[in-house]
Amino acid sequence: MDALHDVSCVAHVHTTYSDGSATVPELLAAAREAGARAVLLTDHDTLGARRDGWEGTHDGVLLVVGTEVSPRGGHLLAFGVPEEIPHAGRSAPQLAAAVRQAGGVGFAAHPFSRGGHMLVPALARRVILPHGWPGLEGPDAPDGIELWSVTTDAAEAWRTPREALRWMRDPQAATAAGPPAHHLRAWDALSARRRVPAIGGLDGHAHGVRVGGRVRSPVSHEATFRLLRTHLLTARPLTGETAADCAAVLDALREGSAWLACPCVAPADGARFWAERDDGRIVPMGGEAPAGPAVLRVRLPGSADVRVLRGGRPVAAASAASLDVRADGPGAYRVEARIAGRLWLLSNPVHLRGQWADA
Repeated sequence: MDALHDVSCVAHVHTTYSDGSATVPELLAAAREAGARAVLLTDHDTLGARRDGWEGTHDGVLLVVGTEVSPRGGHLLAFGVPEEIPHAGRSAPQLAAAVRQAGGVGFAAHPFSRGGHMLVPALARRVILPHGWPGLEGPDAPDGIELWSVTTDAAEAWRTPREALRWMRDPQAATAAGPPAHHLRAWDALSARRRVPAIGGLDGHAHGVRVGGRVRSPVSHEATFRLLRTHLLTARPLTGETAADCAAVLDALREGSAWLACPCVAPADGARFWAERDDGRIVPMGGEAPAGPAVLRVRLPGSADVRVLRGGRPVAAASAASLDVRADGPGAYRVEARIAGRLWLLSNPVHLRGQWADA
């Protein structure tokens, strides 16, 4: 585990190549200011930023150019594809399969979306249409999901304009509870049947107006980039070589080697979670192995209120920076860590499958 390398990523953001307000240089500057190491760009139905030469490292920030495949029914974040994925006339399973066939990895964007309403007389109408992903099961399900889509999930929860204003004034307080509970329940149910790597995204557009050469937005990148990161653990360090760096990021995404981390609570560098079977086999976060006697090991860069869960049910808890727990049966085990009641870290699972077998 010590050989892994931490890469803090801002995921699911948009620029002027589609419907975002910021240019690519402005996006990179905001990420650099927020302390992110990489940006996972997902403009709608275009890889224009790559064709214009933006993919690569810019003053210490790696830009990985993906695309948000955007049919009407639901959206798919596609990384590592050589060209845009046409979606006209294609079903959700066909789109997920097309991304894999192109050598990419696909994450269903805001897959559990229910839409949102403003419940006041003047605005008693749907303000956000449901746009979840309709095909999360079966052989052509996407490779993973965006478990927490910060701005989309927040907007769907607003019931009055006052709630919206409160979130915009202090988004850190509003995100302290973590992703919606029904997202976690659905993910735990899926994880019980198959590996479903999860990322945390912003769905960041920074909608606003440009004044004096700068975008003025009530939901600015400067604010949202400090709320949530997809914190990847890569097998090799980023070196500035574009092809190798992008491959390292894609491999970690595909393997589920990722924490959902809230940098506004504390830095996540050094956080590790794995299972060590009694026969010596190591099962990393996101990995899968036959069930058997094993110890689940949690190592964090600072003390927190830590819970280890199996199938969404707590099996151990402690206030510590280190925790070792005996696995008590097959299942998908994951970690949640909070500091002063605020969500700090949420891991991808370690999957121990099948009948309990002796080491």
